[in-house]
Amino acid sequence: MKNILDAPFVKEMCATTANMYRLGWDERNGGNISYLLDEKEVGEYLDLDNVIRTIPTGFKADGLIGKIFIVTGTGKYFKNVEFDPENNLGIIRIAKDGETAELLWGYSDGGKFTSELPAHLMSHISRLSVNPENRIIMHCHPDYTLAMTQVHEMEERVLTRTLWKQMTESIVVFPDGIGVLPWMVCGTNEIGIATAEKMKQYRLVIWTLHGIYGAGKDMDETFGLIETVEKAAKQYMLTANLPKVNTISDEGLKALAKRFELTYRTDYLDL
Repeated sequence: MKNILDAPFVKEMCATTANMYRLGWDERNGGNISYLLDEKEVGEYLDLDNVIRTIPTGFKADGLIGKIFIVTGTGKYFKNVEFDPENNLGIIRIAKDGETAELLWGYSDGGKFTSELPAHLMSHISRLSVNPENRIIMHCHPDYTLAMTQVHEMEERVLTRTLWKQMTESIVVFPDGIGVLPWMVCGTNEIGIATAEKMKQYRLVIWTLHGIYGAGKDMDETFGLIETVEKAAKQYMLTANLPKVNTISDEGLKALAKRFELTYRTDYLDL
């Protein structure tokens, strides 16, 4: 059997968490990632009949029974994942009861998955119902995105349009727009339910005064979605108090959509 530390999905988690930490998106133990894995691939590295222990998830995820995920641990610092992945990550399988996780590897200090796992599982269910290729749920706290939630109207159409107009790439990268939630207590099923409902329409959901959730088919796509929102939010925050001399018009956004053959939210323009 192959060494689990050589598995592409472990290496991806190590590289991505390190990158997110160095960008300042995941201070201390902030942020979490869950990654739906291919059972056959995992079986090349682990004995899938060997369950180390079971952990209640706090959510009945009947739609994910038997699914395997690699998930960041609760209280773990992203900066440490690359140096000790077996302690800071875990590979879990949703048990037959739908509300228990079977630990197959990781959390070697006796820990467990992120406290926001229920929110992740709910969002996985929503995104898989829209696009079966969406395997990643990523949550972090990018500086400019978070700052923007303090000074900009937090309404989906208005916020999306503002970010689309900050730079040419925005509408190309997230033509489906951005979902928005008001401030809510994190780590609860309530915020998970609200996020999952938004995930039926959006790959990106901003939690006001907290951070952002992103979903995608792989690490690059999901990271790139958040990275582009953060770049656009930075442009907004750097220029918010200055007179606008140039901006992308609604007609310009429509031209971009036509050029790149985008399916976008046409009702978000011509406000």
